[in-house]
Amino acid sequence: MPGPGYRFFGDEERANVMAVLDRWYAGREAFDDPGEGEWVRRFERAAAERFGAAHCLGVNSGTSALVAALVGLGIGPGDEVIVPGYMFVASIAAVLHCGADAVLAEIDESLTLDPADVRARITPRTRAIMPVHMLGAPSDMDALRALADEHGLLLLEDCAQSAGGSHRGRPLGTLGSAGTFSLNHYKVITSLQGGFVLTDDPLVFQRAYSFHDQGWFPYRQDSGRGDLLLGMNLGLGELHAAVALAQLGKLDRVLGRVRDVKQRLVRAVGDLPGVRRRHLHDPEGECGTTAVYVFDDAAHARDVAARLGTRTLLDSPTHYYGGLPAPGSYHLPADPALRSYLRMDVYDEGHGEALLDVRVTGE
Repeated sequence: MPGPGYRFFGDEERANVMAVLDRWYAGREAFDDPGEGEWVRRFERAAAERFGAAHCLGVNSGTSALVAALVGLGIGPGDEVIVPGYMFVASIAAVLHCGADAVLAEIDESLTLDPADVRARITPRTRAIMPVHMLGAPSDMDALRALADEHGLLLLEDCAQSAGGSHRGRPLGTLGSAGTFSLNHYKVITSLQGGFVLTDDPLVFQRAYSFHDQGWFPYRQDSGRGDLLLGMNLGLGELHAAVALAQLGKLDRVLGRVRDVKQRLVRAVGDLPGVRRRHLHDPEGECGTTAVYVFDDAAHARDVAARLGTRTLLDSPTHYYGGLPAPGSYHLPADPALRSYLRMDVYDEGHGEALLDVRVTGE
C-alpha cells in the first residue's frame, strides 16, 4: 500500500518533473554544473533547512542512505552496531555490507530500542547504536543519547518510517551523529524511490559523499580536506529529486492529515478489554501514520488480524528478526572471508506475537 505522501501527488510534482524533462537531462550532473544536479541540490538544501541540519546528501534509496552514513561514520570490520530486533531488514544489511556485525537488542512497547537491553549488549567492540524509529514513532532518544555519551558511541538514526517526526521538539534525524531517510512509495513523503542523509559533521558528510559518488569530494570540488573513499554510484536522480522537493513542501500537510485520521480512528476503536495502544516516548512527536495495538493474548491478536484481513507484526518477515535467515547464512558477496553474522540469541522470540498495526493512509 503506498504511503500517505503518494496520495498528495498533484500539480507541484508534475510541474517539477516537466521542468527536468524540458532541460533534457535526468542524471545528477547538469551540463552546465558538473557534479551538481540542479534539482538534487535544491532538494538537499531544502531538506537541510526543513530539518535543521548542516548537511544533506540525496541518494537513490533509504538503504543507500544507511550504507553511506555508516561509511561516513567510519564503521567497518571488527565493529559492532546495536540494532533493534524489530526494524526493516535494510538496517541490518547496511551494517553487514560495511563489514561490521549487527547485534540485535530488545524493543520496548513503543516497538523501538529498549535502552536497558541496549546497555546489556555494549561490548568493547561496540561503535554505534542505531535507533530505528518504527512506524512513525520516536525511540527513547534521551536514554539512548545518554548511553551513547556514557560509552563514547556513535548514534545513527534510521528515520525511514518517520520523516517529519520529532523528539522533545527536535526533528528526528538530527539528534544523533547522522540520520537516514527513505523516499520510496511506502513512506511519509515519497519520490517513488530515493533517500537522504542528514548530519552536522562536515567530515561525516564528506566521507558519505565521497562513497556515494565514486570517491569525489562534495560537488566534485577538491577541498583537500577529508578522506577520499573508493565508493559507488548511489546518487539521487534529478527526476526523483524534483518529485521529492515538491513532496517536502507538503510534509506538514501530509502529517497533519494522517495525524487527524489516526486520532479519529483511535477514538472510534475506543478502549477494548485485553488490548492497549503502544507506548509512545513522545506522543506529540509521532508521525501518526500507524495505529498500533498490543494484545495481552497472541491468539486474540491473530483472530482480530484475520477478521480485518491483515496480520500481526510477527508475520512481517522483513521487519521481525525471527523471519530473517538463520545466523551465519548472510554472506557478503564480494568476499566470503569477511562474512558478518547476526547475534540473534538474545531476543525474546514471543515479543511480536501479540502486536497488530493498522496503517493510516490519510484518506
